[in-house]
Amino acid sequence: MWSVAALYRFQNVPDPKGLAAVMRAVCDENAICGTLIVAREGINGTIAAAQDAQMEDILKRVRAHFGELELKMSGASEKPFQRMKVKVKREIVTMRTPHIDPTKNAGTYVDAKDWNELIADPDVVIIDTRNSFEFEKGTFERAIDPGTSAFKEFPDYVEKKLDPRKHKKIAMFCTGGIRCEKASSYMVAKGFEQVYHLKGGILKYLQEVPEDQSKWSGRCFVFDERESLGHGLSE
Repeated sequence: MWSVAALYRFQNVPDPKGLAAVMRAVCDENAICGTLIVAREGINGTIAAAQDAQMEDILKRVRAHFGELELKMSGASEKPFQRMKVKVKREIVTMRTPHIDPTKNAGTYVDAKDWNELIADPDVVIIDTRNSFEFEKGTFERAIDPGTSAFKEFPDYVEKKLDPRKHKKIAMFCTGGIRCEKASSYMVAKGFEQVYHLKGGILKYLQEVPEDQSKWSGRCFVFDERESLGHGLSE
């Protein structure tokens, strides 16, 4: 059984290339597979290890640089990635909005246990910040599909379809929390006052909320060989 970790952290990284080199060495040392993205705004990725000790070591080494991580653990019956890639990019999740800083002005986090109550409010506009092909596999009740094929299209959707004077209360979600966290920062900067996002994303919700209490329908697409996960993060 493979151990799989989906992780991210928005945090200033003074030397992304140097940190990426360190991460490559540690991943090679522990026979880790998957993808890590390093940028000035932080780290993002999903990695897998065949042994728990290997996963414990890599997470310890990542935390040495970032401290607290947004982390979701799951399992895979077979190797979920073919190799290890460590990339240096301008953003850890591409939105092409360099003025946005989620460490300073993100929206309000909502824990998985409180999400059902929030989206039950008829005044809340529920937005799925993922791409349309992900939306089609599964989503929350009453959620809106922005019709995007890439996250960089989300700002254009906001500009054309949403108005802070009309849409007073926004709740957003994504796979692991990173896209909706950055999207919430963008919307706060655009003048939306009540902006909420699901902490830990769909994965945390499926992990913590019992299926008989769930407002989720379908499967959650993941970018590895497992393809999608269900409640309890089952393959």
